[in-house]
Formats: sequence, C-alpha cells, structure tokens
Amino acid sequence: MSQTIQPTLDTWRRAGVAYVYLNRPDVRNAFNDEMIAQLRDQFQQFAQDDDLRAVVLGGHGKAFCAGADLSWMRAMADYSWEENRADAQALADMLWTISRCPVPVIARLHGDCYAGGVGLASVCDIRVAAHGVQICLSEAKLGLLPATIAPYVVRAMGESAARRYFVTAERFDAAKAQSFGMLHAVVEPDQLDTTIDGLLDAIVANGPQATRACKALVADVAGTPNTAELRAHTVNLIADIRASDEGREGVQAFLNKRKPDWLGAPHGSEAV
Repeated sequence: MSQTIQPTLDTWRRAGVAYVYLNRPDVRNAFNDEMIAQLRDQFQQFAQDDDLRAVVLGGHGKAFCAGADLSWMRAMADYSWEENRADAQALADMLWTISRCPVPVIARLHGDCYAGGVGLASVCDIRVAAHGVQICLSEAKLGLLPATIAPYVVRAMGESAARRYFVTAERFDAAKAQSFGMLHAVVEPDQLDTTIDGLLDAIVANGPQATRACKALVADVAGTPNTAELRAHTVNLIADIRASDEGREGVQAFLNKRKPDWLGAPHGSEAV
C-alpha cells in the first residue's frame, strides 16, 4: 500500500492573487523533499495560469522557514555523492521554478529565516519582513555551504554583505538586511499584511501583460552589458507593447482620463 504524501503547503486564491503558505509549523516550516517537490509543482502550475496577477509566499506558525528539516538532514548523512547531487538538483530546480514565475512574487517574512529559507525568500521579487525577523546563512556552522541558493541570495543581499555573512554564519536582523537592500520593507508585525495588501493593490492596478513584461525586462537587463543587441531588444519590446491591445487601451484610458478596462474588483473582494 503506497503512502499518501501529506500537503506541506496551504494555498488559496483571491481574485487573481495566489497565496502559498508553508504549512509545517511544528518544525518552523523547515523543508524536506516533499515540500520542495510541492513548491516546484505549485509554481509550475502558476506559470500556466494566464489569469494570475501576483503570488504571496509566506508561512504558518512562528517562523517563515528555519531551513532544512532535521529528520531529512539525518537521512542525508548516509547519502552517496550521487544521491546528494540528486537532492541538491531538486532544490535548485524548485528555486529556479519560483524565480521564473511570470508574475511578481512577494515574500511575507516573519520569525526565523534561516539557510534554505533565505534562498526561498531571495527568489521572490519583493521581500517584506516584520520587525524581529532573524536571518542566518548558517551552513558554514555545519561544515556546509549555501551553494544552490547562492545565485539568488548574492543578488538579493549584494556581494559585499554576502562576503561577510556566508563565511561568518552570523545572525542578522531585518533592519540590517534592509540596510543593504535585501528587504524592501520592514514593518511592525500587525502591519505585515496591510503593507502587502498595498503592494498587491499597486500591482493589480497595472496592465496584466505589462506587469509580466516588466518582470521579464529586469531579468533581461540586470547585469547585462548595454550592447547594441540589448538596445535593439529593448526597442523591440516597447514597440511590441505599444502596438498591443493592452498598450493601446492603457494609453487611450490615460489620455481620456478614464480607468483602463483591466481594472475590476479589488484583489481582496472575493475568495475563490
């Protein structure tokens, strides 16, 4: 008899916005192979959802994510090199899938955000944290390194901060993380959801296709030399979107001082 894998995510939807909460509060949302697979599968589904406007990634309980589950780590202690590589590949694939989500992903951070949890936050486009959040890249304390999460964490926190915190494995708080640009906002815990709602209101007020194109544009140009090829690409992008139905509607709505036709009910007005 096969064992049923219990869902480690809590997901729901409100008018175009998907909420994905890690749901292992008894272990501070530490992840294991099941959670990694379920996150990958969920975000693969999001990539095919044309009606999706944004995603909020958070966690139930006292912490956003405390890193890897201890039971999972004990099992990995006996893995062969090939098994370790396959395990790391699964994590890398999950992070890549989230990072390639076509709509903005907002990280809702509270409590502890450790190790792989830092990677999970770093793949998100916008990171909002409550005061009191503690962040730690703790891998070096275990004789390990934050390899698969590094491409995302270094971009999120900057090379200078990464050079320190990768090798010291020190804990740092939300205010420190905001000071070097890792966090976009740090608010009181009771203002966390209100702040995120404000960001969602701003996102869903914009053209749906324009929002997706803007996210893709950042990925296209970040760290890329300003070559003739890149300039030609950006010229083509703006020509394409100006000629699109959405682009024409947005400009006409602005010129005629009316709301564009993509503006419907507020994102929180109905549950799906």
